[in-house]
Amino acid sequence: MMITGGTVIAPEGVHSPGWVDIRAGRIVGCGAGMPPRDADFSFPESTLAPGYVDIHTHGGGGSSFNDADTALAVAQITATHLAHGTTTMMASLVTVPLHEFVRTVSALAGLVEQGVLAGIHLEGPWLSPAHRGAHDENLLRTPDAESVDRLMRAGRGTVRMVTIAPELEGGLAAVRKIVGYGAVAAVGHTDANYDVTREAIAAGATAGTHVFNAMRQIHQREPGPALALLEDPSVFAELIADGVHLHPAIVRFIVGSPSRAVFVTDAMAAAGADEGAYKLGGLDVSVADGQARLADGTIAGSVLTLSNAVRYAVHTAGIPVDVAVRAATQNPADMIGLVDRGRLAPGNRADVIVLDTELQVTATLQAGTWCK
Repeated sequence: MMITGGTVIAPEGVHSPGWVDIRAGRIVGCGAGMPPRDADFSFPESTLAPGYVDIHTHGGGGSSFNDADTALAVAQITATHLAHGTTTMMASLVTVPLHEFVRTVSALAGLVEQGVLAGIHLEGPWLSPAHRGAHDENLLRTPDAESVDRLMRAGRGTVRMVTIAPELEGGLAAVRKIVGYGAVAAVGHTDANYDVTREAIAAGATAGTHVFNAMRQIHQREPGPALALLEDPSVFAELIADGVHLHPAIVRFIVGSPSRAVFVTDAMAAAGADEGAYKLGGLDVSVADGQARLADGTIAGSVLTLSNAVRYAVHTAGIPVDVAVRAATQNPADMIGLVDRGRLAPGNRADVIVLDTELQVTATLQAGTWCK
């Protein structure tokens, strides 16, 4: 099919107007001006963009990736976020007992192998107790070689990202081991100082998990991990643009830093569902007024979608539309090595979203099939 739009966000720039040519579920061309043949679908007042790529989300639609009925949970979560333009999703897991971790990783690996999910993200168990966020302190552990090998092998090559506190005993060795398995090592939930974070980057870490949240803060004499992550152009920096986790000025600061900004939702089960009482791992979470928190007030993920993150970044933080869209598409795909997602480029899977003037998703094409 040939699709035209008033604006097309392409890898090489913004086309106004532009077109996308699709055959057999793949993009075969994308360009500016008049299309080479008649359009099958025309959106002259809208923007065409790649489908959103969420590489850090724990749930949605009332379900969590940690749920025992893995297949049902995944179906509910992916459908919930697909309704908001997210065409590619990685499953993030919170800290649970190691044997449960192994079981869930093994079950999710099958769905990654089937193409339902893009990969698995282990957020735990190798996190700092001082910055545990919504993780059970009693289940956190140091990253010994045996537990790292056990979880990575359970994933059969589908674990694409691991969040780790590199200052823990064995942390830097674990970073090297994780990278050796072909996964992204992300510094997060950490009390590491600036120097240790730099050592982690030298050891192979290429990302920061929800930068500024759940990590040692910046001090003029102790810069902490955030500065080390944001000043390095080889690093990808996750951020949660929901108006709860970060001030809009910090969103602008991260997007403007040398590192590459990646919008993530860190969504829990309540995203796209009713507010009320939920579980995140084994912890009780209360969701009210658009915020998910533990009983002590600790933020426990979000109820965000990437569609809302892009709108917040543009309308509240003042980020240019094309920059915000790339932070939700191209950058996350690049961060975890998805070579055929996140860009309207020949050879890529035909994931296209249609955005109205308010950046609401009005139509979604996933692998060449209209879903909305």
